[in-house]
Amino acid sequence: MPDFPWDSLAGARAKAAGHPGGVVDLSIGTPVDDTPAVLQDALAGAADAPGYPTALGTADLRRAAAGWLQRRLGVRLADPLGADPSVIPTVGSKELVALLPTLLGLRGAGTVLVPEVAYPTYEVGAVLAGLAVRRTDTPPDDAAGVVLVWLNSPGNPHGRVLPDEQLRAWVAWGRAHGVPVVADECYVTLGWDVEPRSVLHPAVSGDDHTGLLAVHSLSKQSTAAGYRAGLLSGDPALVRRVWEVRRHLGLLVPGPVQAAMTAGLADDTHVEAQRERYRARRERLAAAVRAAGAGIDHSEAGLYLWVTRDEDCWATIDWLAGRGIVAAPGSFYGPAGARHVRLALTATDERVAAAAERLAG
Repeated sequence: MPDFPWDSLAGARAKAAGHPGGVVDLSIGTPVDDTPAVLQDALAGAADAPGYPTALGTADLRRAAAGWLQRRLGVRLADPLGADPSVIPTVGSKELVALLPTLLGLRGAGTVLVPEVAYPTYEVGAVLAGLAVRRTDTPPDDAAGVVLVWLNSPGNPHGRVLPDEQLRAWVAWGRAHGVPVVADECYVTLGWDVEPRSVLHPAVSGDDHTGLLAVHSLSKQSTAAGYRAGLLSGDPALVRRVWEVRRHLGLLVPGPVQAAMTAGLADDTHVEAQRERYRARRERLAAAVRAAGAGIDHSEAGLYLWVTRDEDCWATIDWLAGRGIVAAPGSFYGPAGARHVRLALTATDERVAAAAERLAG
């Protein structure tokens, strides 16, 4: 296993802690705003839960998930209540990302393709399954040994959104070579400069979802990271394979959380309210970063600014720590990120304002 990357920020955190105004931690994208009442009330109302939940998820939850996918993303699932389900709940999205190669039975031989700059858990999942990792942003000419493709749009850490033609190229490549293509879309509702498209949208995938999976989460859009509430949807044959293994392993989303998910997926008001909070923080922080002489690449969607001072990322980390700000070094996400840092928008309005003032000073 690789070292846990966040441990290497201890020195930067200690330096930032010496700032008179305290630390502004923009390194980890954990939500800080209140979980909306619509989720809290549903959770409390389902608190009497003496029996085991199912890995499949309640019928109400699967209907709500299918409705959300169609209403918000234009995705039409196959029958979510069919014998081969097209959507199931997951214990957050990180757990699914880390275990998906294993859950699909892809153990011991083969290569997983991940983006050039990528969420580290894609690599961790491959390592756990005994698989190799190859970084690429384009479908390779040689598919020999490739067993899984990860896409991430909007991307973490850089907020890049893949255009339809690039998504279609990956779908065609995966189907031509019999390789599942999985899109991590947990920031899909947070498009700023462009509108992200799901890999399951008919403009990308066509009339069915053969060979395709999409991963979604309520952590960011519903400020419910503590609920560990995610979704897997797409090709019913692949979803069923994952579901069958998950129920053997006892990977069950608690019943009260399923009730909260059902309520949250049916309500768009809280999602839009949270989106506007993030929009305001993004505008303020981006203006301050640029005023301080740094650049911002991509960042057209998602919850991060991909910032560069055209220097080694650890030099930028030290520069920010001197202003009491902690960021994530781009090298966490692959060699191609070595001259960038990631600034998260998931801090309070007061802390984002403090960061903006320090950058201006």
